[in-house]
Amino acid sequence: MSGAPRPKDRPWLMRTYAGHSTAEASNELYRRNLAKGQTGLSVAFDLPTQTGYDPDHILARGEVGRVGVPVSHLGDMRRLFQEIPLERMNTSMTINATAMWLLALYQVVAEEHGADTAELQGTTQNDIVKEYLSRGTHVFPPGPSLRLTTDMIAYTVNHIPKWNPINICSYHLQEAGATPVQEIAFAMSTAVAVLDAVFASGQVPEDRKGDVVARISFFVNAGVRFIEEMCKMRAFGRIWDRITRERYGIENPKHRRFRYGVQVNSLGLTEAQPENNVQRIVLEMLAVTLSKDARARAVQLPAWNEALGLPRPWDQQWSLRIQQVLAHESDLLEYDDVFEGSHVIESKVATLVEEAEAEIERIQEMGGAMAAVETGYLKARLVASHSERRARIEAGEEKIVGVNCYESTEPNPLTADLDTAIMTVDPENEARVVSALHTWREQRDEGPAQDALGALRKAAVGTDNLMEATLRCARAGVTTGEWAWALRDVFGEYRAPTGVGGAPVAVATEAGPLLASVRERVEKTAAELGGGRLRLLVGKPGLDGHSNGAEQIAVRARDAGFEVVYQGIRLTPEQIVSAAVAEDVHCVGLSILSGSHAELVPDVLDRLRTAGAQDIPVIVGGIIPAADAAALRAAGVAAVFTPKDFGITEIIGRIVDEIRAANTLPPLEVLV
Repeated sequence: MSGAPRPKDRPWLMRTYAGHSTAEASNELYRRNLAKGQTGLSVAFDLPTQTGYDPDHILARGEVGRVGVPVSHLGDMRRLFQEIPLERMNTSMTINATAMWLLALYQVVAEEHGADTAELQGTTQNDIVKEYLSRGTHVFPPGPSLRLTTDMIAYTVNHIPKWNPINICSYHLQEAGATPVQEIAFAMSTAVAVLDAVFASGQVPEDRKGDVVARISFFVNAGVRFIEEMCKMRAFGRIWDRITRERYGIENPKHRRFRYGVQVNSLGLTEAQPENNVQRIVLEMLAVTLSKDARARAVQLPAWNEALGLPRPWDQQWSLRIQQVLAHESDLLEYDDVFEGSHVIESKVATLVEEAEAEIERIQEMGGAMAAVETGYLKARLVASHSERRARIEAGEEKIVGVNCYESTEPNPLTADLDTAIMTVDPENEARVVSALHTWREQRDEGPAQDALGALRKAAVGTDNLMEATLRCARAGVTTGEWAWALRDVFGEYRAPTGVGGAPVAVATEAGPLLASVRERVEKTAAELGGGRLRLLVGKPGLDGHSNGAEQIAVRARDAGFEVVYQGIRLTPEQIVSAAVAEDVHCVGLSILSGSHAELVPDVLDRLRTAGAQDIPVIVGGIIPAADAAALRAAGVAAVFTPKDFGITEIIGRIVDEIRAANTLPPLEVLV
């Protein structure tokens, strides 16, 4: 049928998750990306900023500017958004425990730009539950964390009404092993906990409940299983519509709409044959854009080389162009929902809805999401799901091209020079950031800063909304670490359950001859050394909270017969070495994905030598470039494992080999 072309829908917001080194360098990157056609900003903060530490804190060592931009005070935020019109920008900030602080800094800078804060648009992630479960940048216990979230939602609804104060984030749940059902159920349970708390606080009038619900957004993961992922988005929408209508009485369908942004899957990006990541990214993007009735409001894509290290600007540009080609060259935006009426889709959606609602009910019976965090139920379920997935990959049941099948390959021109295939952060950057922080503290007016911190502590002890006191701190030149420590003084800190102890055995001896062989070697080595079972300390030094790999090593080592010492995330090298000596371990395994390995691993080695424990072998796993791996081995690391080493049982076997070598025991035959 001929005629005039159909009008196109407006494209989704196109973002690139970015930030590194310094506020100045990140500002330059943002302005370049906007000039290339990016339509929104997505700010990546470094780990000290995310976890409430200043760059000169001991735990910040090696982490400053690595995985995002350091923002220590108002001056940094000014430089980060210099020459960017905030009143016309849609800014997403991936920030959780310190979300209130970063929003306050953003608001003050916008005011300095002359912007009307009521017109500011953007999102703060602000989902603390998933931090306890998967990403590890939590600071405070669940109760105070929920209060910070509640206060921020109430404040934005009343003062920054176009802002999304929370972005309930199932993305990292999938990265931590969640099935689609778990991803839906855990995210929805978090939303219920947050909305219940906001409405119970009495800070929002009854007639504005719809305004609160309308500002709740979600941040979702899209994996490579296209049909399942697209159906998951439709199931999300149906369940959200039911919950908001039945539980909260929201009648306006616009308020009930499931609004979500997406970063497609990073868990599935491979170090082996990384060029295959491009088609993975495209397929995953289609799952959240093809279906009009369940289309994402904002999309950000990882780069093809993120399993290797930090993407370069050109790599990020490639991911932006993927979105632009789909939106502007194809006819995707000219049609209604192309899956409407499909019996296959409808059946899959109905199944996901039924199973997710059953899991939501189970969590509610436990007392809700916060209670399920504190008991360890949610974390244990994720660790178990991830263990099962890894077992399927190792058994070849779940195929990953280039990893466990079709492994032969031609030389890759994209990675011919690995040292230039990724971007690296200048190791001298941290010292410059620390020096600038000291200058800021010296030049500020100390009286107002201390008065503001005192007012913040007083508000935290009481029941006042914490946003006003936080804004006062921002204007007075308080630093990120000072703001967070003032609240730590009142609320305390929190170490979330690791989930390792509650995870079931993932690989049975009968089904895994390799694991049976490794168990036999563990038992034989322990007998030869005497003193009971072999003991492995799994440690995560620094601020990297991505603990999935460490947890899987801990679970598989336990299944192989090791006694595992695993205290969770965020430890100093001194604490790790002290534990290794106190527990008399046979091996130390360090997991670091943030890029701080060059600083932290040598520190652990030096402290082991000082403690007279230099004979304990140290192994390291993480996203570690080849040149860095060689340097670590030269420094005394026994073995380095990267994402291409997907066989966890083989890694455990290698740990046994290193223990034997360190204790001058002869090698044992390996069953292949």
